[in-house]
This record gives sequence, structure tokens and C-alpha cells, in this order.
Amino acid sequence: MSKQIQVSGLDAYYGAHKAIEDVSMTIEPRSITAFIGPSGCGKSTFLRTLNRMHEVIPGARVEGKVLLDGEDLYGSTVAPVSVRRMIGMVFQRPNPFPTMSIYENVAAGLRLNGRVAKSQLDGIVEESLKGANLWNEVKDRLGKPGAGLSGGQQQRLCIARAIAVKPQVLLMDEPCSALDPISTLAIEDLMAKLKDEFTIVIVTHNMQQAARVSDRTAFFNLAAQGKPGKVVEMDETSRMFTNPTEKATEDYITGRFG
Repeated sequence: MSKQIQVSGLDAYYGAHKAIEDVSMTIEPRSITAFIGPSGCGKSTFLRTLNRMHEVIPGARVEGKVLLDGEDLYGSTVAPVSVRRMIGMVFQRPNPFPTMSIYENVAAGLRLNGRVAKSQLDGIVEESLKGANLWNEVKDRLGKPGAGLSGGQQQRLCIARAIAVKPQVLLMDEPCSALDPISTLAIEDLMAKLKDEFTIVIVTHNMQQAARVSDRTAFFNLAAQGKPGKVVEMDETSRMFTNPTEKATEDYITGRFG
């Protein structure tokens, strides 16, 4: 069951540097939310605060609240590993485990979570590869290295790996930026299918992509160079792209800056 995320008053730091300031938003379940904005305004930093990947960086910390269906993900009793199990992540460049087969790439997270019977594992691997729209392309070579697939197939393999552990939320940090247009379209089609089951949050520099795939969009920007990033505006994507409230949003979407 996908879940709602509520963020309130969130600041994120790298050491003494405040990267984002006072971000508050609600991310609805079973929808796609896109983060847009110029480079360096904190979109990817904010994305990583949602599953506690931000704090993996030495000196990085977060203030404020991130609630997943009311549970504070930064609560003192909450383990970061359990958060990352509930909130999966797909990165900018496809990163299958290079020494592992296609099968083992998908099974890796399940094995980390404990012993799983081979028959059960086979079923979940197949289901996840079907969910990532990759099964028909790889079912006859599951023992071959994942790194031998094309870029677009590798990214779908990474999505299969992420959904195999049954997360409730899927974060995607520019998942198509390293891919060709046909592979990009395949990932976009896949996102549209996956939102029936997962809450999806995507960072993208591609305005057309945000307009095509997302239900809601948040525009991040800097007040000035060296200042922290903030959310300027967040709304239904259709309204944001046709009638934004803020001039800065309109300027960015129409390509006047950024």
C-alpha cells in the first residue's frame, strides 16, 4: 500500500552550509510528483532527505519533520535502513551490481533482508522484472551479467531491484538523463504503470518529462547565489505549466532562465 509523505519545516545542511530551507509539502499516495528547478537549488538533496540517504554524507544533517503516514522517519527509534526499505531509490545513472547476474541483481535486496526460499525468490524476481517491463527481454538470460544490458535495460533492472523489496515509495533522481529518447519513453511508460502501486517522486531537468508524467510539480529555486534552495511553488502539474502563480516559475518553465 503506497503512503502519503508530509514534510514540514525541513532544512538540510552539508556541514555549516544550509542547502535547502523551510521546505513543507504533501506528497500524495499513488501519484507522481516532479521536482523541477535550476541546477544547485536543492532538488536532489531534498529527494535524498525523504529516505535518509542525505545523512550518509559526512557532516550532512536534517532539521524538520518527514512523516510517512504519520510516522516520523527521523524519530529516535527509527532505523535509517528500515526507512530505505520502505522508500526505494533509483539513481541518475543505471547502477546494476557489475559482478552479479540479472537474477542476482533483482534478488540482492531480498537476500539482505533475510533468508528467502528459492521458489519464493524465483517468483519475486519474475514478478519484479515483469513490473519493470523487462521480463520478456531477459527471461532467457537471467544468469548473464546485469552490466551486459543496454543503458535503458539497466535502468529498468535497477527499478526491478528497487521494487522487489516491496517499498511504498519510489524516489527517482533524474532516471532518464543518461538515456536515449526511446529508453526514456520506456521508463516514462513504466512510471505511469507503477504509480498504481507506488507513490513516485522524480527529480527531472526535462520540462516536457515533468509535464508528461507527473500529477503534481514542485518548483525549487535559489533566492540568490549561495543562499539555500526553497520551494517557490507547488501545484497540480497541468495548472503549474499553464498558469503558474509565481513569475519565477513561469520564467523557468518557459526557458527564460535556468
